[in-house]
Amino acid sequence: MAEKSKDEKSKELTPMLRQYHEAKKVCPEALLLFRMGDFYELFFEDATLAAQVLGLAVTSRDRDVKGKSKTPMAGFPHHQLDTYIGKLISAGYRAAVCDQIEDPKKAVGIVKREVTRVVTAGTLTEDALLNPKESNYLVSIFHGEPAGIAWVDLSTGKFYAATVHSSQIIDQIARITPSECIVPESTPPDIVPAWMFEKTMLTKRPDWAFGHKTSLDVLLRHFGTTTLEGFGFTNPDYDAPALRASGAVIDYLNETQKQSLEHIDVLIPYHTGRRLEIDSASRRSLEITRTMREGRRRGSLLDVLDQCVTSMGGRLLEDWVANPLNSIEEIDSRLVTVQELLGKEDIVQEIRDLLRHVYDLERLLSKIVTNRANPRDLAHLGRTLHTFPKFRELLDRTDSSLLQTLHDAIDPCDEMAGILAAALVDDCPLSSREGEFIRNGFSRELDELRDTKSGGKQWIAAYQQQEIEKTGITSLKIGFNRVFGYFIEVTNAHREKPVPASYSRKQTLKNAERYSTPELKEYEEKVLTADERACELELSLFLELRDQVLGIRTNIHKAASVLAHLDVLCGLTVLARDRNYCKPTLVPEPIIQIVDGRHPVLDVVKQDGSFVPNDTHADHESGMIQLITGPNMAGKSTFIRQVALINIMAQIGSFVPAKSATIGIADRIFARVGASDEISRGYSTFMVEMTETARILNMATPQSLVILDEIGRGTSTYDGISLAWAIVEYLHDRIGCRTFFATHYHELTDLENSMDRIKNLNVAVKEWNDDIAFLHKIVPGSADKSYGIHVARLAGVPREVVRRANEILADLEEEKTGVEEAEGAEPRKTKKKPRFTKQGTIGGMQLSLFGPEDHPILDDLRHFDLNTLSPLESLRLLHQWQDRLAQDDSTFRRRQH
Repeated sequence: MAEKSKDEKSKELTPMLRQYHEAKKVCPEALLLFRMGDFYELFFEDATLAAQVLGLAVTSRDRDVKGKSKTPMAGFPHHQLDTYIGKLISAGYRAAVCDQIEDPKKAVGIVKREVTRVVTAGTLTEDALLNPKESNYLVSIFHGEPAGIAWVDLSTGKFYAATVHSSQIIDQIARITPSECIVPESTPPDIVPAWMFEKTMLTKRPDWAFGHKTSLDVLLRHFGTTTLEGFGFTNPDYDAPALRASGAVIDYLNETQKQSLEHIDVLIPYHTGRRLEIDSASRRSLEITRTMREGRRRGSLLDVLDQCVTSMGGRLLEDWVANPLNSIEEIDSRLVTVQELLGKEDIVQEIRDLLRHVYDLERLLSKIVTNRANPRDLAHLGRTLHTFPKFRELLDRTDSSLLQTLHDAIDPCDEMAGILAAALVDDCPLSSREGEFIRNGFSRELDELRDTKSGGKQWIAAYQQQEIEKTGITSLKIGFNRVFGYFIEVTNAHREKPVPASYSRKQTLKNAERYSTPELKEYEEKVLTADERACELELSLFLELRDQVLGIRTNIHKAASVLAHLDVLCGLTVLARDRNYCKPTLVPEPIIQIVDGRHPVLDVVKQDGSFVPNDTHADHESGMIQLITGPNMAGKSTFIRQVALINIMAQIGSFVPAKSATIGIADRIFARVGASDEISRGYSTFMVEMTETARILNMATPQSLVILDEIGRGTSTYDGISLAWAIVEYLHDRIGCRTFFATHYHELTDLENSMDRIKNLNVAVKEWNDDIAFLHKIVPGSADKSYGIHVARLAGVPREVVRRANEILADLEEEKTGVEEAEGAEPRKTKKKPRFTKQGTIGGMQLSLFGPEDHPILDDLRHFDLNTLSPLESLRLLHQWQDRLAQDDSTFRRRQH
């Protein structure tokens, strides 16, 4: 029997399932949440998948094809929509919400339904699903040379775009940390590699969506302008890649959100040259916004700096930390403000107390513009507006130009604040359709409807008295219940007279009869109508209030930015006061002068006073390259990291953990700290290390700050030393930037003698008997030991292993001494030492750890045919070998010095 076509199968489906399939066609890649009454249902494959991801039970609808097969389905109550959407997004899926778009009571036939939005990781707007102190960016990348990148936070409306070199794309994504990234379908895999998107949703879009004309048309239509020059995009050729990425973002949002995007009302050009540039590897190594191991905010620099009391302030600080400044004027403006606030603790405290009563204006405004706001949102907005005049009064008592600029940007919005306070009750509901959120006295018409709805006590009392007088039944009373509505009740014991003929019996009770009258029915109808009309009127008043707020949207948005800035500045002030930070001096020269500097994170984590501070001096006199040697766990990595973090804090405009600090503006910071392989990229630990090192050597400038930790340790000792040596020489001779190089290769310390801008430092260690203590103090000079075996013992390595390691070390040091003995001396006999069996017992013997290596001259001898060499050629070879031996001997003695 021939298989039926899709059209034939579709005709056999019930009307509801045909509607479901039509909705599914709109978003085949998403799980469709289909509204049915008080539930959202999923069908077919979506139901099976949702059952696994969401933990739902799979049931079945009777039959989809008449009389034949059952339809798998799974669902959840409609009020749990946000919860389940959050679970789907966290699991890496997309969700399409298909809602009922007409009142089921008024529907003729099946209720109309449409996909009202498609929810993805980058388009979340629900407060419950967003981190209040983190932006939720959707990024768009247009690949080219140059490339374009655009990013938008749908929950706040912030929209940026930049034209960048294609090699910067990865770094920009690391800076923005988006939740979702859209790219053209034709984007090469190496441009946006899969390993970048382990925690970021990757969405491919048609190439035409990134077309130049298409994107420009989308942007002009969205902003309602004829040009984008007013936003700062004045160079058509240069800005084209950024605008192509921007247009693709708006096109994607129009397709998925199906609602107003008016709150995205400006496109801000981002210029990379105006910010301190930090590549992705360096951000990870320095743990600026996330820790390296766990990827958490807690334990990062951002976590320590965040003393903000509002969500808006937290997001702004995140932006400051991700984008440090390189303009001394802008930095000093922030520093001067913090300095003033440190002298006005009373104002800081009052501002912070007031900020605790401020709601998230940025996200509230976005909800209002996109028609997602509820009465409670408007009430929260109104309470926040009431604080504006108080903030202006506090800023009147300040002097810095930045604080005065913030003062002038606040519009008190007195009229709107008064209207919202008069209109909305203190405890507003979440839904605007259930009513009871407009205050009594705000609308006379609403008050009358409410009076009627509540039973009109006066009318009831008057009508009851009228009926008593008319019937002569003194015990007659009027009552109400939800089943029978209004009724006249007459008890059997008090029926002195018969009830009028106009009374119609409604209910018979054991001791009473209940009646209705035409007048009572008319009044009841009026009451029921009043209830519905009151809800409609409240909704109408709510929409009017919302439109009034939109009328001053720009003023509110400016004020929101002011409050966020105040929150960040006051937070930095509190941090500087509580942690005893100093005001750094920013200079254009590439120098660093820090007295008693502390690691900002460890200084907080460790007990007060236990962190050992250190000085830092890097300039042409003190040395632009600092080589730091010393044992593991002594503090080398901590020291070089703290230098970079203090520099970043200073360029943010924050006070820094030190007694004093003079910081030369850096254009870039590079940090090659720690080592790990990247299996997904097919890179070994050493390959990752060399790739990141190559990036530093190719991109660093004399104005950069470079942090290197243990370069070259991922290969053989000689290869590692050679690479590290050459890297230091290159940084010294070709780049000349401030460099802090922590290493275990003590041979590198010889470079101080031959290069004038290199200085040796080491971490002080105190020894007594067989024990050591790390003093964590950086002092001049080089270390002569690594103390690796001591560290192993401290780490809990078994005693037998530590003892055996000491024996092997003694042998190796003896061998090293033997090499330096005069030629012709008797060969040293290696003393045999016991070693461990697999079970840890004493077993076989081991003469040495490493065997002798062949010299290249031996290789030459193996391959030459001496019978064919002339005497002159043989003499020439002897001279070459003699020169080579002399060079090798000189190099070896210099390294052992």
